[in-house]
Amino acid sequence: MKRYILIAAAAILTLGSCSPYMVKSDYEQSVNFLRYRTYSLRDSDLKINDIDRGRVLTEIRRQLQMKGLSEAANADLLVHVKASHKKVNDYYSTPMRVGYGWGGFGWGFGVNRVFSDSYNRGTLEIDLVDARSNRLVWQGIGSGINVDNPRSKQKQIPEVVAEILKQYPPQK
Repeated sequence: MKRYILIAAAAILTLGSCSPYMVKSDYEQSVNFLRYRTYSLRDSDLKINDIDRGRVLTEIRRQLQMKGLSEAANADLLVHVKASHKKVNDYYSTPMRVGYGWGGFGWGFGVNRVFSDSYNRGTLEIDLVDARSNRLVWQGIGSGINVDNPRSKQKQIPEVVAEILKQYPPQK
């Protein structure tokens, strides 16, 4: 009985930890990330409105501070942030079937309704560049933000930034 409870608990924890966002990262294998202590934000490529810009930058600062990095003018890391979006069409159907019969014989018919939903899916890209060598050392990308809904963006932007920066520093 204990074994079944443990299996059920593991399944709940696994399913509960799934993120609704697609997040990936890549990094330079030869870099020692523990040597970076300071960062400077570069948001000139961040082409979004001022409200969302504030949400993105505030969460990046918060996440990096939790990792022990502090913001500085003459920093070890340059944090470049970019945003983009693309139109996404989701299609789903609801089948409805009715029939009558027995013994392998009978009659029936079915109707299938197809619905579509179009929205703009946002993507955030965070690039960490070594300030001395001006080389990209780490990159994180997260997508799945519904940019058409202001309430969704308010909640989703900090979540996506946190999911992206959860992968920094990389575990070698």
